Amino acid sequence: MNEFEINAEARTDTGKADIRRLRRTGKCPAVVYGAGKEPQTLTIDQNELNKHLQNEAFHSHLLTLKIGAKKQQVVLKAVQRHPVTSQATHLDLLRASAKQKLHMSVPLHFINEEDCPGRKAGGVINHLIVDVEIICLPKDLPEFIEIDMAAMEMNDTLHLTDIPLPKGIELTVLSHGGDIHDQDQPVVNIAEPRVEEIIEDEEAEAGEGEEGEAGEEAADEE
Repeated sequence: MNEFEINAEARTDTGKADIRRLRRTGKCPAVVYGAGKEPQTLTIDQNELNKHLQNEAFHSHLLTLKIGAKKQQVVLKAVQRHPVTSQATHLDLLRASAKQKLHMSVPLHFINEEDCPGRKAGGVINHLIVDVEIICLPKDLPEFIEIDMAAMEMNDTLHLTDIPLPKGIELTVLSHGGDIHDQDQPVVNIAEPRVEEIIEDEEAEAGEGEEGEAGEEAADEE
């Protein structure tokens, strides 16, 4: 398990001019809320934050927020980014209570893709969902959920209900009742390659062959 600690400073200036000034000095504004406490506005060093955000686990992990000498457990709920540079411009952090379940988005990791029978038979793998919304206690929060494709054949499809979930994890989409078939979305499938793709491959191979023959003829003439 990765360990992440965010060093933050409390701030009281919340005007637009103050926020712009903070960003010019290499700081990112943030807010922490939840657990029955008042929201608190913060600033975080931009360089430190950039390093954290580059790690996938940071987005779905229990984090330690340090404000002065005090520490608390939080999770990342939202990141606002600059439309051009994609640099983080604001962070939303949620306090994690040991007894209160979290609603989080976690990534899916697909394993044994290249070794599954469907792929070896020439099938095309389509990832239809790359992350899922889950409900769990902070202690059960996973960095990712693994999907093993080792047994998938040509034309097979895995759905949400096919995902083996770790203990204490529940999928949000399947927790609201209703018709399970309407909510059981496909996650990944292996499809037969389209005819157009096969024709393009054959034409590419034919073109390479003609170039080779032309090269040999030119060599013979020399």
